[in-house]
Amino acid sequence: MRTGTALVCTGAAALSLVLAGCTGEGATQGKDRGSAAPSGGAEGAGDAGDGSARPERARAAPRPPASVAALGDSITRGFHACEPLSDCPEKSWSTGDSKDVDSLAQRLLDKPSGHTWNFARSGAQVADLPVQTGEAIARQPGLVTILIGANDACTDSAAGMTPVADFRTAVADSLDRLEADLPRTQVYVSSVPSLMRLWEVGRGSVLTRQIWSLGVCQSMLAEPSDLGASATGRREEVQDRVVEFNAVLQEECGEHPLCVYDDGAAFQYAFTGDHLSRWDSFHPDEDGQNVLARIAYDKLRAAREEG
Repeated sequence: MRTGTALVCTGAAALSLVLAGCTGEGATQGKDRGSAAPSGGAEGAGDAGDGSARPERARAAPRPPASVAALGDSITRGFHACEPLSDCPEKSWSTGDSKDVDSLAQRLLDKPSGHTWNFARSGAQVADLPVQTGEAIARQPGLVTILIGANDACTDSAAGMTPVADFRTAVADSLDRLEADLPRTQVYVSSVPSLMRLWEVGRGSVLTRQIWSLGVCQSMLAEPSDLGASATGRREEVQDRVVEFNAVLQEECGEHPLCVYDDGAAFQYAFTGDHLSRWDSFHPDEDGQNVLARIAYDKLRAAREEG
């Protein structure tokens, strides 16, 4: 269990709602904190860093896969999508088989049963991605989905967020290894949803504020009613880090011909409280999982059509 991603489970009565290994989730809000930046990333996301344009590699049209492996955190594990304090992978946007969620696997595969693997872990940070990548490689899937990074921004404090350079190293290493070991496997990379949007949606609810006060994503959600300069600056710092993470995901995915990035769609999505679990007003519920699945399917279909 990671500090900063774990919740303090206090009082089993009215607020026995809260988790013990959560990740931050959300969707909207950009570099100006009021609208999403293009592609969900920082300005100049296609630059090499020295002012010169990063050359784009030729894109290959993704083929319909025969199997799907999912990497990521509690969003992809379907945490709180069924019961409190538990994963619900059957309702995962990526590999779920529930009738309540039209997952990406169900949309893409003729026979999903026995052809999907969910290697995501609740509480996972980007440092865990290489291990999950190795687990996926062993199964040789036709498609790998990646949604990671919320826990790297959603910590005990803004000071505890993962440095962008470390985030890039883990993402780059994982994508490089996938291409080297599975050169014909497609990869879909989701942007990190907006934590600022989560605060905007939930801060007006007394119950939600009580739940968040138990330790949910304190880097963004501590003192949610405080609109002072210090609290506002802290939230902006966290949101900026999410934007930077998304720029890394876009850039690194762009280095691999069979990698499809969602162009910031998950980050930009204007979700509401109806998309959040009733157990913590934090993780995606069935509706939220369906949104993520639809975004992924649309992006992969568009990539095939463009190819």
